[in-house]
Amino acid sequence: MSRTTGFTTLLAGRGLVESPRWHNDRLFFSDWGTGDVVTVDAAGSSDVVGRVPVPTMPFCLDRLPDGRLLVVNGQELRVRQADATWTRFADLSGLAGPHGYNDVVVDGRGNTYVNNIDFEYGTEFRAGFIALVTATGEVSRVAEGLAFPNGMAVTRDNQTLIVAESYGGVLTAYDIATDGSLSGRRVWADLAGAAPDGICLDAEGAVWFAEVPGRRCVRVAEGGEVRQEIPSDLACFSCALGGAGGTTLYVTAAGWPEAMTPGSRSGQILTAEVGVPGAGWPGRG
Repeated sequence: MSRTTGFTTLLAGRGLVESPRWHNDRLFFSDWGTGDVVTVDAAGSSDVVGRVPVPTMPFCLDRLPDGRLLVVNGQELRVRQADATWTRFADLSGLAGPHGYNDVVVDGRGNTYVNNIDFEYGTEFRAGFIALVTATGEVSRVAEGLAFPNGMAVTRDNQTLIVAESYGGVLTAYDIATDGSLSGRRVWADLAGAAPDGICLDAEGAVWFAEVPGRRCVRVAEGGEVRQEIPSDLACFSCALGGAGGTTLYVTAAGWPEAMTPGSRSGQILTAEVGVPGAGWPGRG
């Protein structure tokens, strides 16, 4: 395995890699450049295990409580069936404009949260929102006014949702009601001008966030205290805690902005060992 600053390179030669999720002793992630859903084990052996029905960018992943893989696919959520086909899980087209949805997290009660930046790149900024798909299939907008909502995570008690506002430089928290609705919006951590992308939670309640312009992953406590920072030679898009003890930080990373160029293969999966295991949702199923 080769080295990059602060990390070990587990896998290289992919496109724009995103949405890491640990499941059944492997890391699952999406390759936005190819439309592939990919897995890699701790030794770096990888397999393509699926492809989104109509390749879209972005497309992020999580799992339903029954273990089925869920994917954001444009204006829909789709779920992978046992025969490897994808079927519609929820139609979100009535809640937003033409821009596709972004990150997704399923909490321990089966509520699915998915966000949308609600504007096209290169056009005038508009605030984004979070949508909820309940375990019974009801669809609604549950949070508004977010400055480019990105990574999301839910605490292990299912009481708090945290979302990264990439244009706001903050992690924002909401209280989760028993029906899945959100309230009590507050700044969970002011990140002093950073641009947080994907996030994950650990067992001490801290958040790891990945950053593209800063080329790093940072562990912060509620209130904004920085507990640890790991630099990278590449732009860091998202992160997840996994591995046998839950203390391996997996990071999806790529060259920037060349990762947006069709055919780019600068995408890598990076790893680092940390001191506190993962917790909450996305989980370590």
